[in-house]
Amino acid sequence: MRIVALDIGGTSIKAGVWENNQLSEIKEYPTNAKAGGEAVVAKAISILKEYDEFDRIGISTAGQVDSVQGMIRYANENIPGYTGMKVKEILEGTFHVPVAVENDVNAAAIGEAAFGAGQGYDHFLCLTYGTGVGGAIVINKKIYTGAEFSAGEFGSMIVHPEDRKEGEYFSGCYEKYASTTALVAKAQAYDPTITNGRKLFERLDEDPIKQIVDEWIKEIMYGLVSLIHIFNPPCIVLGGGVFAQTYVVEKLEKMLYTNIMPSFRNVVLRQAELGNTAGLLGAVKLACTLD
Repeated sequence: MRIVALDIGGTSIKAGVWENNQLSEIKEYPTNAKAGGEAVVAKAISILKEYDEFDRIGISTAGQVDSVQGMIRYANENIPGYTGMKVKEILEGTFHVPVAVENDVNAAAIGEAAFGAGQGYDHFLCLTYGTGVGGAIVINKKIYTGAEFSAGEFGSMIVHPEDRKEGEYFSGCYEKYASTTALVAKAQAYDPTITNGRKLFERLDEDPIKQIVDEWIKEIMYGLVSLIHIFNPPCIVLGGGVFAQTYVVEKLEKMLYTNIMPSFRNVVLRQAELGNTAGLLGAVKLACTLD
C-alpha cells in the first residue's frame, strides 16, 4: 500500500510517502497560513498532486479536528477561515482515495505509539512544548477524543488562578508559563538578545539564566503533577525541541518524583523519538486503519 501523508502546521507543511514500511520522499513547503484556510487546503492539494499514484492519504493538521468527519472544528487566527473546512470531503472528492484527518498532536502521539517512545505502552499521555502546550491522551493505543474531539487541551489547565482575567481564556493557564514561548519571554526580560531557546541554553552556565530555566521547569512540573494524579499513566511522552536538552529532562525528573504521591512514582518520562516526522507517521498509521 502506498500512502501520502501531510503534516499541516502554521509555518510549514511536511509531506512524505509510506511504502514498504518506510517513510521516504520527505519534503517541506511554507504553509502561507495567513492566506487562509481555503488557500492552505489548495496548497495541500497541489503538494499531493506532485506524488505518483497512491492508495490513501493521511493528514495531520493544526486545529481541533472532528476525526470522524475529517473536518476542522476550530482553528485560531493563525490560519484564518480554517474553522469548518471539510478537509476529508474535499480531498476524497479530488483524489478518490480514502483520507484520514487528525489533529497534529494526536497524530504525533499515534506516531510515537506505533513507531517511537510510546511503543510498549497501551496507555500514555503525550505533551508537546513549543509555541504553546499541546496534549494527547492514548488509551488502549487509541486517542481519547472526548465528547467533541477536543480532549487533551492540557495547555488550558489553570495553574495560576491569581493571574486569571475575565474573558481571557488562557490567562493563568499552563501554556502561559510552561511553553517554550514563555521561557524565551522570561529570558528576554533579563537579556533582550536571547531570541530563541538555542541561544538561551548556550548560556546555561550563567547563574541568572539557569535560575530562569529552573523556574520554567518547575512550571512544567506543576502541570505534570496534576495530570499524573488524574490519569495515573504508566508513561508520559514529552515532545518539543527543548526536550533535546538533557538538563531539562534530568532536572524535571528530580523535581517531579518528590512532588507526587509514592504510589504514582512508577510513571516513566520519555523523550519523544520521532522529531518532525511524528505527525507524518501518525497520519500514516491512521490511514492504514481506514476501512
